[in-house]
Amino acid sequence: MPKLKTNKSVQKRFRKTKSGKFVKMRAGKRHLLQSKSSKRKRHLRESDLVSGSMEKQLRRLLPYA
Repeated sequence: MPKLKTNKSVQKRFRKTKSGKFVKMRAGKRHLLQSKSSKRKRHLRESDLVSGSMEKQLRRLLPYA
């Protein structure tokens, strides 16, 4: 069985927790920040769990995560 290739772009965007779930950073904190409230920007700093429907795709793209 040949080795599987890891998708490097996905590897940079997601990481796996100890319990096996995937974590991502929230979108919307790159630009146009002056129009967003401090509370909204503060919550965008926190990481977010990936939905269950997307986990199957991530397992295929990150075989050794």
